[in-house]
Amino acid sequence: MAMEKPVIPTEEQLEILEYQFCKVNKHPDPTTLCLIAAETGLSEEQTLKWFKQRLAEWRKSEGLPSESGSVRD
Repeated sequence: MAMEKPVIPTEEQLEILEYQFCKVNKHPDPTTLCLIAAETGLSEEQTLKWFKQRLAEWRKSEGLPSESGSVRD
């Protein structure tokens, strides 16, 4: 299987993603994720992957385990 080339979001896309992550919701539901993907021009899969990676970074910076348990952030 061919490996998918990673997509690096543009500065404008990153601004939208960061705003959504910091100000709106660290755990977007499927509908919100779809809307964010449409706004940024990224696929839903790319957007979800970005949110997962960003959440892991945030949790690490807060001194929390990188994987969430039963407690929501």
